[in-house]
This record gives sequence, structure tokens and C-alpha cells, in this order.
Amino acid sequence: MYGGKEVLIDLHIHEKQFSKDSFLALEEIVEIAKEKGLDAICITDHDSMGLREYAAEYTKKTGFPIFVGIEYYSLQGDILAFGIDSYPEGRVSAQEFIDYVHEQGGVVISAHPFRHNRRGLEDNLATLKGVDAIEILNGSTMPDATMMAVQYAKKYGFATTGGSDCHYPHKVGSCATYFEDTIQTMDELVDAIKNHRCKPVFHQDFSYFLWDIDKLQWTVEDMQI
Repeated sequence: MYGGKEVLIDLHIHEKQFSKDSFLALEEIVEIAKEKGLDAICITDHDSMGLREYAAEYTKKTGFPIFVGIEYYSLQGDILAFGIDSYPEGRVSAQEFIDYVHEQGGVVISAHPFRHNRRGLEDNLATLKGVDAIEILNGSTMPDATMMAVQYAKKYGFATTGGSDCHYPHKVGSCATYFEDTIQTMDELVDAIKNHRCKPVFHQDFSYFLWDIDKLQWTVEDMQI
């Protein structure tokens, strides 16, 4: 059990208005997130940040933090980004996108880097400059791809995160990220990821559990807060 400052956030969620492959409305996402015990959510639609205005209004209405980032499809694969006001029109290289985000003070996360659909950055992680974190746990990624991500995180010292990548109700909050500090603003979210104050978690039997990348196994520590 933890002291109360820590929070759990699903960093990778698709909402149906701007991710056409999603079946989730924001209102339903927030309801499920609360039931699962999440403290906030991130909307990361495909190549879009169109939900920002409505998400901000809904946060004010409900008091539940909603951060809007993006899942950008670079020429080398998908990248999550937070803390930006704009993004390139059309596809650019992963390095160009990373630099573009950093120029705005934002943060980037390699989404599902070794997923079998070849939408991850894969071995490009070894040469790209400025990757802030990689998504170790993803709700739609197979265990062998997860283990490859773990190996790269350990070898290159990336911060590690988790996200459900949900498009359907049952996936919301299936994986998430544990933060050591209270996260109430986008600046706090960006700062925590940049400074490695985050760890991936997964949901099982009404609780969240940490992933221990040093032991390469699930921990048994109850993460409910």
C-alpha cells in the first residue's frame, strides 16, 4: 500500500470521435476508468488531437483529469506524444517528429515498439535520438513483443510506461502507468516521464500490479491506492 500521492494513469486510449477504429465515447471511458481505480486518462487518437477542447470541458465538468496527446504514425512507426500544441501534417520520419515534439517542450513514448503488425519503432530505437520512454505494457501486444521492449529499455535506459491502447470497453485500464507523484497538469505529466518517475502496471483481479523489468516477471505487490 502506498502513501496517497501516487497516481495511476492509462496513457494510451482511443476515443471514437477522432479514432475511427474505436468504439469508445469519452463519457464511457471516464466511467470505466473510475471503476478500475485510475486517477486520470490520456486520449491518444491516431494522428489527431481534435478532442482537446471537449476533453478540457469534460475535465472541468467531472473533476477527472483527461490529458490529450497523440499517437503519431511516423515513417518508422507509432509514437505517443504529450505536451505539444501542434504536430506535422502528413507523415515524417520518427527523428523529425521527436525533434518537433522536443522543440515544444513535449515528451515522446515509443508505442508498442515490437508489436507484430510492424507499427512499432522496433530496432530503430537503437539509433533514434531523444526517445524519452517506451511502452513496455500494451493491452493489445503479445508477451514476446513485451519482452523485447523490456530488453531495449534495460539496454538503452529508457523510462518505461504502460497503456491499454483500448478501442473497446473491456480494454480500458488493462495496462496503465504508475506515477510516484500527483499528476494534475500536462506539465507535471511530461516532467514525470522525462525524469523516469513512472512504471508500467497491469490490471488483474480488481487490482493493479507493477512490472519488474529487472526480474522480468510480474510483481505481487498490490497497487490499489
